[in-house]
Amino acid sequence: ECVKYLFDQGCHLVILACNTASAQALRKIQQEDLPYIDAHRRVLGVIRPTAEMIGNYTKSGSVGVLGTNGTIKSESYLIEIEKQFPKLQVYQQACPMWVPLIENGETKDGADYFVQKYLREIMNQCKNIDTLLLACTHYPLLVERIRAYSPDNVQILAQGEVVAESLKDYLYRHPEIKKKCTTSGTQSFLTTDSDAQAFENNAKTFFGQTVKAQTVHFLRTACNTNKEGGSRSTHNKNYPAEGTHHGRSEKPTIPNKKLKTIG
Repeated sequence: ECVKYLFDQGCHLVILACNTASAQALRKIQQEDLPYIDAHRRVLGVIRPTAEMIGNYTKSGSVGVLGTNGTIKSESYLIEIEKQFPKLQVYQQACPMWVPLIENGETKDGADYFVQKYLREIMNQCKNIDTLLLACTHYPLLVERIRAYSPDNVQILAQGEVVAESLKDYLYRHPEIKKKCTTSGTQSFLTTDSDAQAFENNAKTFFGQTVKAQTVHFLRTACNTNKEGGSRSTHNKNYPAEGTHHGRSEKPTIPNKKLKTIG
């Protein structure tokens, strides 16, 4: 629903800037939804561009991936890194307490126990790990604590610069997309959380400044079973049917404005 909403506002390129979303939803959106919504628009993730670069950072040939339960269980990094660097040894560690700590403002001493716990667990898998990937966009807020408790020879790799450089390269290779994207747009903050104030408080932690957010409400459609045993969505007659697909919602109730970010 979020991707469709951004498309409706005129966005031609959407980045799923979340590892868990990239792992669990990106392939379906690209392969099943885009052909119905608009085959000329693009939705990109953050896992593949990171996987394409991580082998350039390690000297020992052993890297660790720190992520959420969803990202780790998907094994997306194991699959994508294998494609790019088949000889690389990749070890994974779920860090389920890091996001709650960060979102509750515990990024200093209060986070130490769980930072040490997960670092100890991944380093126990392989003593030769020399690169740790922070495979969650929250984790850079803990980078000081992570560095403090990591071995001196281990480098910490966040995704921000890697993904930005990859996007720059993508637009260079796809001028047909680049020419549709503005370079001087405004920032808008949207959330699907009913409590916009809570989102604003968390966003301030990430951006280092106060932000103003709007809540986007999506009304889910009912799904009926078709003759083939699959499902089909029942759409409101006032919502355009062309290009519709499974799971589509009605139009969200929010004033039309130029958008850049959904959280």
